[in-house]
Amino acid sequence: MDELSLFGFSEPLARLGAFATIFLALTVLELAAPRLERAELAGALKSRRWFTNLSIVLLSSLALRLVFPLAAVGTALWAQEAQIGLFAHLALPGWLAGLIAFVVLDFVIWLEHLASHKWSLLWRIHQMHHADTGIDLTTALRFHPLEIVLSMVWKAAIIIALGAPPIAVLLFEIVLNGAAMFNHANLYLPPSVDRVLRLVIVTPDMHRTHHSTDRRETDSNYGFNFSFWDRLFATYTARPRRGERDIEVGLKEWRGKEPMQLWWSLLLPFRHRAR
Repeated sequence: MDELSLFGFSEPLARLGAFATIFLALTVLELAAPRLERAELAGALKSRRWFTNLSIVLLSSLALRLVFPLAAVGTALWAQEAQIGLFAHLALPGWLAGLIAFVVLDFVIWLEHLASHKWSLLWRIHQMHHADTGIDLTTALRFHPLEIVLSMVWKAAIIIALGAPPIAVLLFEIVLNGAAMFNHANLYLPPSVDRVLRLVIVTPDMHRTHHSTDRRETDSNYGFNFSFWDRLFATYTARPRRGERDIEVGLKEWRGKEPMQLWWSLLLPFRHRAR
């Protein structure tokens, strides 16, 4: 199987470089222009949250490597080599096939996120992500290893069905990861900028509403990249009822320091159903 590269960098280096650059940039921006000023987002509590959230992403990456070593890009390379999937039988220009694959993948991730809130079994796993009481860019990395593996299986099935171009899958993975960190960031954007951006992409204020303890707001704004899916399927909420600065994030059932603990978070799906 051929190795994929982007701008002369191998796929792992391209992804790691993009992740590190976006992570460092958003860390600086959060410090320079925070949206919320809360104990969970500063000092010792922030350090505890970051340790837990970063530990979770490392464990999730290890689990994915062990269970599904091909991952998304490897699956796309395999499908291309085997000449299977929709695009293998259509005479489409590469750029058009890539664009369609990117948009379809974004929709299926939106659909997966919706299912994670509507299907109780998936919610048991997904609730660990929502248990974080201090949303910032590290919350974007706080997904249970089980959820990461299940998400990859779903994504791989769509990639194979489409025969998605590997370069489009690589770009999608980089953009999805970067967009998730951006829209989870504790970052203030001027209202005029937020209003324009959210016409197309999900902004921090838009996604923070999804992390509200208010069930009506949690069950809205499911997008990660494009914002128009929520408008199209009537799951869009413009503003939280308590306002941008007074919003309460997390789960009502867990308002203490438990979500900041690594093992408590990992065992949450097996301990309690928060609905």
